[in-house]
Amino acid sequence: MTIKVLGPGCSNCKKVYQLAEQAIKELNSKAELIYVTDLVEISKTGLMRTPGLMINDKIVSYGRIPSLDEVKEFIAKA
Repeated sequence: MTIKVLGPGCSNCKKVYQLAEQAIKELNSKAELIYVTDLVEISKTGLMRTPGLMINDKIVSYGRIPSLDEVKEFIAKA
């Protein structure tokens, strides 16, 4: 499983990265977590607003900071 946090490096994007990191740890997941800050790469995903969260190349959240429980749910469903 690949989880990507998409954003330019703002505080909201960093928070989403931290939540994803915590969710992976709490779920004992072997997911690979990647932080994508390259705006060209972000635009290729079709993301309209940051921060974005992608799991296995599917956008599951964007434009807001999801709760830890939401992130865990996204991972569990993937």
